[in-house]
Amino acid sequence: MLAEAGKFERISGMPQPAYVTVLSLQNNEGGLRLAAVSDVLQYPVADIPADVVPSASAQLASLTRLFATYCSTPILIARYDNGAWQQVDGSAIWGCDAVPRDLRLLAVLVGLVAVAALFTLIGNTTQTFGAFAQAFRNRRFGGPESYETRGPRELREIVDALNAFLETERKQLANRAAVLSSVSHDLGTPATRLRLRTALIQDEELRRKLESDIDAMTGIIESALTYTRAEMNAEAPRKLSLDSLVEAIVSDYQDVGEPVTLVPPRDVVVQGGRSLFMSRRGQSVVTTGRQVIISGRPVALKRAITNLIDNALKYGRSASVVIETDARTATIVVEDEGSDTLAKDVEALIGPFERGDNTAFVEGHGLGLSIVVTIAALHNGALTFENSATGLQAKLRIQRA
Repeated sequence: MLAEAGKFERISGMPQPAYVTVLSLQNNEGGLRLAAVSDVLQYPVADIPADVVPSASAQLASLTRLFATYCSTPILIARYDNGAWQQVDGSAIWGCDAVPRDLRLLAVLVGLVAVAALFTLIGNTTQTFGAFAQAFRNRRFGGPESYETRGPRELREIVDALNAFLETERKQLANRAAVLSSVSHDLGTPATRLRLRTALIQDEELRRKLESDIDAMTGIIESALTYTRAEMNAEAPRKLSLDSLVEAIVSDYQDVGEPVTLVPPRDVVVQGGRSLFMSRRGQSVVTTGRQVIISGRPVALKRAITNLIDNALKYGRSASVVIETDARTATIVVEDEGSDTLAKDVEALIGPFERGDNTAFVEGHGLGLSIVVTIAALHNGALTFENSATGLQAKLRIQRA
């Protein structure tokens, strides 16, 4: 009777306070009258979208969707057509307990963790490749004969292929050195016989020419053998004083009267940063009187410096040697005097057995600069040339450690 009179809030068991929302749904077969009693709000049924031809089922669906949107548990009282009033319990459908779990935050967290793990994996892989590249870049300076690494399968396959290549290269260089050594040894006996027989020649001019040819032949073999030994990287590096090494080499030349001088290194002026209290920049002087300690191969370095000094004496009147250093490298500068050779012309003669147009006037076999370049590569350095005011500068740059 209360429902029929529209007094839904007075029905026993209704919440207090009671907010009543009434909605009537009509179709061709009959009508459905609904009353939703809530202790929270009165539902805005006017917001329910209406179709062009509204249907009762669509409006009922919109109403229950509205209940679910507010996460509410209203008491629904309904009557279909002229039937009895019924109380409908739909809390299992549109109640708060029926709300699906919101996993969006968890999904975002899982996504962030996955992205972080992916970036970490990529970073570790990149670091592994970079570490191996750096180790291989320093291979010629005391590097191992083979490499072992941990990381992706592709990197391990690359390392295995590289180890096989290095092993093949070492065998080829060893075979080349063995062949040249055998040839040099085998040529010793016939060369000795040729010298003895040449000494018996009465014609002094012919004897001199033959002796010169024999010296040139043996010199070529010895130069080729030295070049191959430098390629083989046979000498182990060790800590040494570059100043003492250069001083000893220069002293040997001076003992035999050669015009070779050692120039003291210049002090380095370091510019400071600007100050808030001064408009001009400060500066300090770093003295270079301390010993230059490097990790290198003394025999190979002595060969390289000697070759540069010999070239300076061949093509100029004198040679001066100076050591220039910074935090990472040491540079031996050999400058001649009176040479008219350009730097670009000398750089074209670095290859093995390359000689200039003056081969008829200057002795040599065309392997001196090639040996220097090879020794510089063993020390992670390079050989460059620059024109100077007096002649030509040869700069042998090597890594200090």
